[in-house]
Formats: sequence, structure tokens, C-alpha cells
Amino acid sequence: MKYALLLLAAAISLPAMADEQPDLYGRYELIKLPALGQTLKAKMDTGAMTASLSAKDIEPFERDGEDWVRFRLAVDGAQDTVYEHPLVRIAEIKKRTEEGDAEVKEVAYSQRPVIEMPICLGEEERTIEVNLTDRSTFSYPLLIGASAMRDLGAAVDPAERYTRDRPQC
Repeated sequence: MKYALLLLAAAISLPAMADEQPDLYGRYELIKLPALGQTLKAKMDTGAMTASLSAKDIEPFERDGEDWVRFRLAVDGAQDTVYEHPLVRIAEIKKRTEEGDAEVKEVAYSQRPVIEMPICLGEEERTIEVNLTDRSTFSYPLLIGASAMRDLGAAVDPAERYTRDRPQC
């Protein structure tokens, strides 16, 4: 069963990398965000398409005719710093429905600002799109989805955790 899940995760996250061997990571890893000066615990989630960063006080604004967003990290010890980044787009993310809501026919979406951000996982550094949302009720302030895993050339073994030392980029 473990290997079937691993193969499924690899098939979902790496269809474009048929000739290359993916780097295998655990379900949870440490990821460095150089632009924010932070290293955070991240959940590698092949069921999510995009990456999400835990943020609060999210405020779009305009600078020199361009759309930007400012925010604070919703992470212990990092809440005092205000970060500002160019806004790439607004993503519509399907909201989870509770099990009791199975009869609800309308699909609800939330709109989230998306920024580009360099991340470092192990020795790999890539720039990915990250949407901003308050994840403070979750155990992991950073979620890495399938599109970012594809950019990293990563596959996930859900039975493993923290397979890499602190990021070295």
C-alpha cells in the first residue's frame, strides 16, 4: 500500500519528468523562504494544486501603478514584520466542505492573493507561486502543492518526515 501511494503521488506531481528521477521527500519538510528570512515547517500535499503561506493582515495596495500586497506572517515569532510583494494574481480556491455539508450543491470559493517567492528545499531553490491565507489553525504554516513539487522535481513518500537537513541554499 505504501508503494502504491508513493507511485500515485509521483504520477500526480511529475507527469512532465518522465526521463528524470524525482527527488524523494517526506510528507513534512523544512523549507527556507529567503525573501522573508524564515525557515518554516511545510506539508508536502499532492492533493493541493498550489502552495499556501500562513499570513494575516493581508492588504492589497498600489505602488507606481502596479498591484502589490502587504502582509504579516501568521507564524509564532514572526508576526511583527510587515512584508510587501508584487501581486501576481488573485486565485480562486475551492473551500473545503464539512462532511455534514455533503448535500450542499453550491461550491464556495475564496479569493487569495498570489505572490512569487523563492523557496529552498534541501539544496534545491526555485521560485514558485504562493497564495496568502491564514493557516494559523493548521500545524504547518506552509503548504507545498503539486505544481510547486513539479517545479522542484519532487515526489513525496507519505510515510517519511523531514528527509533533508535544514535548507542549504
